[in-house]
Amino acid sequence: MRLPRAILALTFVVAVAGCSNPGLRNLDPPGEGPDEFSVLPVKPLTQPKDYAFLPAPTPGAANLTDPNPKADAVVALGGNEAALNPNTSIPSSDAALVNASGRYGVPANTRQVVEADDDAFRKRRGRWTGLRLFPVDRYEQVYERQSIDPFTETKAARGAGLETPSSPPDE
Repeated sequence: MRLPRAILALTFVVAVAGCSNPGLRNLDPPGEGPDEFSVLPVKPLTQPKDYAFLPAPTPGAANLTDPNPKADAVVALGGNEAALNPNTSIPSSDAALVNASGRYGVPANTRQVVEADDDAFRKRRGRWTGLRLFPVDRYEQVYERQSIDPFTETKAARGAGLETPSSPPDE
């Protein structure tokens, strides 16, 4: 009688383990499949206003119908598309910000250094996180020491007399 109960319990455990969803915060590298976000639809073709004044062809340059999602998003949000061009100078409205952020010097490989440091940190902290019977939130495991409890921080801010917006309920 013990064997059927053990089989039933094991079946239940396996079924419950299959119900988890790691969500978007799974830090495992993606598979080797195609990237569906790299395919962008082209803009619709439009007729010029006057066929007598057509622009000169520019072989190898961008086409008017080629998508440029970054520039399109900047324009849609009210920004200046020219600010995205790396050959243009910094707009005067952003000069103070750029000077303040670069006052101690800016290494050229900042992104690569941060990425390598974060990769090493996740490997060091997540060394034993791969040995799990059930799928777990790897992001939560690796960065749990660096996470901030919003309810504790809200309580401390309110205790200091600061106005705080309402927090979601503590679950």
